[in-house]
Amino acid sequence: MHNSFPGTVAALPYSKRNEVSRIWLSKPGLLCCAGNSPAAFFEAALLGSRIGSVTADRVGPSSGGRNFLAGCIADSDLPPGTPAVYTPENRTFRIADAALEQIRGTVEQARAVYGSCRIGVCAGSCDNGSEGSLLAHNAYYAKGAFPTDYNLRFQSASFTAEYIARTLSVSGPACTVSTACASSAGAIVKAAQLIRSGICDAVIAGGVDIASETVLLGFDSLEAVSDSVCNPFSKNRKGITLGEGAAFFVMSKEPLESGGSGIELLGYGESADAFHMTAPCADGSGAVRAMREALSKAGKKPGDVDYVNLHGTGTFLNDSMEAKAMAAVFPVSPLVSSTKPITGHTLGAAGALELALCWMALYAAAHTAEGKGRAPVHCWDGVPDEALPVLHFVGKENGAQKLRICMSNSFAFGGCNTSLIIGVGQGPEED
Repeated sequence: MHNSFPGTVAALPYSKRNEVSRIWLSKPGLLCCAGNSPAAFFEAALLGSRIGSVTADRVGPSSGGRNFLAGCIADSDLPPGTPAVYTPENRTFRIADAALEQIRGTVEQARAVYGSCRIGVCAGSCDNGSEGSLLAHNAYYAKGAFPTDYNLRFQSASFTAEYIARTLSVSGPACTVSTACASSAGAIVKAAQLIRSGICDAVIAGGVDIASETVLLGFDSLEAVSDSVCNPFSKNRKGITLGEGAAFFVMSKEPLESGGSGIELLGYGESADAFHMTAPCADGSGAVRAMREALSKAGKKPGDVDYVNLHGTGTFLNDSMEAKAMAAVFPVSPLVSSTKPITGHTLGAAGALELALCWMALYAAAHTAEGKGRAPVHCWDGVPDEALPVLHFVGKENGAQKLRICMSNSFAFGGCNTSLIIGVGQGPEED
């Protein structure tokens, strides 16, 4: 994790520790290949729209001359570039801007209530300026010199959070969490800790990542990329499909009217099994610890969870590990689905993007008379892997179900495991 303090540390008065017992989540701002707003994205998730149905502009050529299927965002959904950065078409910041603009009103309200110095930023991201690096190095190879405005600072891990803090005019602590595919889930955890410790009253938290050439070629070198849309938990699964996106919440110690939802972070769990640089611990023990810690902090039993958004990458090892972990934690499987066939694996943004789907499912259910709603569909070929424990996958035929508590799992390279639990007005989280 990389920290920076855009404002003055002396301007950050501390509140009494543990005074804050509840953390509220505003409506998210988000963008991905499946939708450029929460409503559009949620509709795609309920319909089970797969990346495979999108147009050819989702397939991008790599510098190695190969083509990869990827869940890329249409340029028409992105705002203009940022001239202040040496690569004016910086895609990471353009995607972040599109998502952040959707929560700007909530940020402004938080500034009015708490003041800029009491609002922090926690951003999860894996890509630290790879597009800028490629452009700068291509210029060096062509002309023998880097561009005059090229600065390595724009590729620092901390710069994503710094950029967001400046864009939204907040001056509290700003940190970028870079724990591979669990990055933005970890950012949500760090934001909660900043609020509960009294350091911040509100935090802009989430993540952003892109499907750059560096990412595509890197995962291809691991032989982890599928030549078709990923097929999580199927016997026929062949690997991941990459994607790009962003999702951000305003997290606060009390509900904010402009982003009010009645949805709160109930619990979170993190573990680091450090089993291997890329492969997960095969028995799922690291994932089990994260889920059980989240349940413990939330004060909930496994049977209280109505839906789990699985990490579900579609790789042989990850799906096997997660299915075993789910069976160990949940004696009876709740409704579950992997939404990566809808979005692609958005890497550092995945945790926040998938938590946003949980948020929308809960919000929709809370606004029905019965408190029932629909969860995102699990997209696959329907061929189970008999070697895996049986999970209760959400199908298109599923009707309305009770939805008051959801879990979202993010299990990353290096054994970085994070589970988040959110619910509708459930009460205080235990420390």
